[in-house]
Amino acid sequence: LILLDSLLQEIMAGLLSRRLFSLRLPSVVTRVARQCSGYSNNKKTHFGFESVGEEQKRDKVLSVFHNVADTYDLMNDVMSAGVHRIWKNHLMSKLDPGASTKLLDVAGGTGDIAFRFLDHVGRGCEGGASVVVCDINGSMLEVGEARAETLGYRSGVTWVEGDAQALPFPDNSFDCYTIAFGIRNVVRVEEALAEAYRVLKPGGRFLCLEFSKVTTPGLDSLYDFYSFQVIPPMGKVIAGDWDSYQYLVESIRQFPDQESFAKMIRGAGFRFVEYENLSFGVAAIHSGFRL
Repeated sequence: LILLDSLLQEIMAGLLSRRLFSLRLPSVVTRVARQCSGYSNNKKTHFGFESVGEEQKRDKVLSVFHNVADTYDLMNDVMSAGVHRIWKNHLMSKLDPGASTKLLDVAGGTGDIAFRFLDHVGRGCEGGASVVVCDINGSMLEVGEARAETLGYRSGVTWVEGDAQALPFPDNSFDCYTIAFGIRNVVRVEEALAEAYRVLKPGGRFLCLEFSKVTTPGLDSLYDFYSFQVIPPMGKVIAGDWDSYQYLVESIRQFPDQESFAKMIRGAGFRFVEYENLSFGVAAIHSGFRL
């Protein structure tokens, strides 16, 4: 009951504060041009259950997150019944960054992981800790910047517009790499994993929080009903957007299961790869180290 009360208070605070940053501030996002190695419509991938070209998926995903940027946290509340906040808190506890940690948070435009990081290391960042938020979607970054200003996160965080498949950072730049609910939207997941490995320092840690495959028999059918019959209509009612929510539900079903994704992470060169199921596998945290 205490946990539920805390969760409800956090959701209500988010709903109230959302009004304060719905008007975006002038952007100071750094835009760094480092091109991905050629999206091609001749190469097919998936956008939810639809077969599309790579360029089409990139553009469609950009459109989805441009449309939902102002209601993104509310969207996560809808999709996870608010539990995503607990999952993100657990992710940061698992990372347990130190006072001098350099973190790269990819696809984290609205700042949810970055703000938790700064709270963990201390907002003043006296020990030199810092976080770079890198997102391909400028609209999401603008929302994150506005939230940072409103919530008082004025140091230790940098906002960069860039592609997870072609990160605009030198090799061996960061101690940790996080990505929360973003990697399933990447066109070429293997390239994003390779880039994560490249920018991490030796000994650096990769952590990915993502919706995954429910592992409890019987619960999977209930979860499917909630996903397909409840989430898109709620998206329409709450955010005025059925299609974006429909895509996000479908994208979860298209993403590899826990073991398959762990194998992909090992294939990128990471070692000591493991995962932890959250809420019976509704989500999972995958972890790996660059040695």
